[in-house]
Amino acid sequence: MSVRYEVVDRVAWLTIDRPEARNALSVAVREGLWAGVRRFNDDTTAAVLVLTGAGEKAFCAGGDLKEMASASLQVPPPDFLPQFGRNIDVPKPTIAAVNGVAYAGGFLLAQQCDLVVAAEHASFAVTEVRVGRGSPWAAPLSWLVPPRVACEILLTGDPLDAHRAREVGLVNHVVPAAELRAAAQRLADRIAANAPLSVAAAKRTAYLSAHHPRDEAYARAEEIWEPVYRSEDAQEGPAAFRDRRPPVWKGR
Repeated sequence: MSVRYEVVDRVAWLTIDRPEARNALSVAVREGLWAGVRRFNDDTTAAVLVLTGAGEKAFCAGGDLKEMASASLQVPPPDFLPQFGRNIDVPKPTIAAVNGVAYAGGFLLAQQCDLVVAAEHASFAVTEVRVGRGSPWAAPLSWLVPPRVACEILLTGDPLDAHRAREVGLVNHVVPAAELRAAAQRLADRIAANAPLSVAAAKRTAYLSAHHPRDEAYARAEEIWEPVYRSEDAQEGPAAFRDRRPPVWKGR
């Protein structure tokens, strides 16, 4: 099995399990990622997705160039790879736990997650300019990092180490490799403990400014949050605080 799916305390772990090929995106891996993301969307027991790679060398080194050369791949089809928020909607939060190189398509996968936790030895690069390929999926990059940083990443193909990636805002946390899984699980646990309707609305709100002018973003945010305010959970939170007990979220 090229991609594994497991749930640990309401956190779904989707693991690319092809370490001998640096978790490159073969057909089997891409199909496994699609299946895993769809399974997460439908999984009522899972509140957060963590995407990672097997082994210590690579999160994902990108496309399987040997396979691509054999197939004479030119323009990848729209469904070549799941791109969260572009070709598949993933309403629940996603975290990339980057355990090594995240190059090309691996960079894409990390970029599309909502949060990124990286091992100290991880590195990130959009290497397409070095192999004559393309990276249209990198269009949001200048929203995630300063435009001049995005230009350097895209024009040189040079990698960023984990600490530089955190410095420019591409990564949230950098931890020792041995602590990566535990750190990602802790972050996911903190999210999963929150009110689910509020979490889903918060994720949608975070991306509004990437798509809309400020006034429109405010208006859309009001629409997103109104049903949250009117929910049972919105009454449960203050009541739990008053009663000095943990809240019991119903997601309605």
